[in-house]
Amino acid sequence: MMKSIRVALIGDYRADAVAHQAIPPAVQLAANTLSLNVSADWIATPELDQHNLDDYQAIWLVPGSPYLNDAGVFATLRWARESGKPFLGSCGGFQYAIVEYARNVLGWEDAAHAETDASGRWVIAPLACSLVEQRGSVTFQPGSRIAKAYGALQGDEGYHCNFGVNPEFSEALATQNLQITSWDLDGDVRGIELTDHPFFVATLFQSERAALQNQLSPLVVAWLQAAAV
Repeated sequence: MMKSIRVALIGDYRADAVAHQAIPPAVQLAANTLSLNVSADWIATPELDQHNLDDYQAIWLVPGSPYLNDAGVFATLRWARESGKPFLGSCGGFQYAIVEYARNVLGWEDAAHAETDASGRWVIAPLACSLVEQRGSVTFQPGSRIAKAYGALQGDEGYHCNFGVNPEFSEALATQNLQITSWDLDGDVRGIELTDHPFFVATLFQSERAALQNQLSPLVVAWLQAAAV
C-alpha cells in the first residue's frame, strides 16, 4: 500500500507567482517518484494559528515575502527548527529562516530583514544586482544535504528576489550549527542547512521551478523523503 503523508505549504498564495505555480506539480512529481500519496495543504500566514502543524509530516515556507503575518512565520520557523520537523525554505523562506536563526540561536535580537525593517542589523539586505526572474550557477558543499540531493556539486537555478544574505554577516552566521552549503559563482550565500536537525534546508534559489519543465526538484524529493521516515 502506498504510504500517505501530509505536508504544509506555508505562504500567501498568488496565482501570478511563478514559484507558486511550480510548487504543486513539484510536490506531485516528487511524490510519484517516491511512490508516496502526498496531501499538500496551502496555509496562508494569517491563518497559521488556526492549524496544528503537528498534524503535518513536513513544512515548506514558500516564496512570497513579505508575508502577511511575519510574527506567525517566525514562530513557525522557530518551532520547525526546535522540533525537528522536516523543513524546506525557498526564496523568502530562506531569508526569514536566516533572520529567525540569527535572533534566536545567535542572540542577535536586532537581526532584521531590509525589506520589512528600516533599522536593525540587516542580515538580509538588498542584493547588489536584482535576481528577479534570473538564472545562475550555484555550487554545493561536498557531502552536504543539498549536494546529496542533487547528486552533484553544482546546478543551474532560477530566482525571483531582490534580497539575500548580507555578506558582512555570512561568516558569523555559520559559527554554530548553521552550515552554508551553497554559493553563487561570486561566493555569495545561496543555501544553508542545520547540522543538528533531521532535515532543515533553505535556499535563495527556487528549485521548485524545475517542475514547470516537468523535471524533478531534487530538494523537494529529499524533503519528502525526510517526511516519510
